Amino acid sequence: MDSKLILDAARGTLDGTLSFPEVVGQLLAAGVEYYHVDYVGLRKRFYSAEGEMMATSINYEGLPPVAPEFDAAALRANILDSQRNGQKYREFTRRAMAGGVQGYIAFLRGKRVTYWGRTGDQHTEWFPGAKP
Repeated sequence: MDSKLILDAARGTLDGTLSFPEVVGQLLAAGVEYYHVDYVGLRKRFYSAEGEMMATSINYEGLPPVAPEFDAAALRANILDSQRNGQKYREFTRRAMAGGVQGYIAFLRGKRVTYWGRTGDQHTEWFPGAKP
């Protein structure tokens, strides 16, 4: 995996200079197959098909704790705000945590993201234009 491209994508996500489609393209070019976001541990872990792993921090201050209940409707609204209105990742993260999202895995080749809450509730969202 290309660690520089991964760090650039992670930095661009956190500072709001890269959109989700740009991040996906950059991570695929870096050799990332999927990545795991852990809102409790405030970490992202990127994985290659060959078993390599690289971790980065989510270094936002003032985030809420992950709510105990998973609110799938709030999550879908949050995702739509990002897709349609260009919501920045910091706000997406804050809203996701307040809505009970503990973490998610973005499957880049599979073109979907699976989000889950603290009791195992989950929601899978397909990338725009992708089909189940």
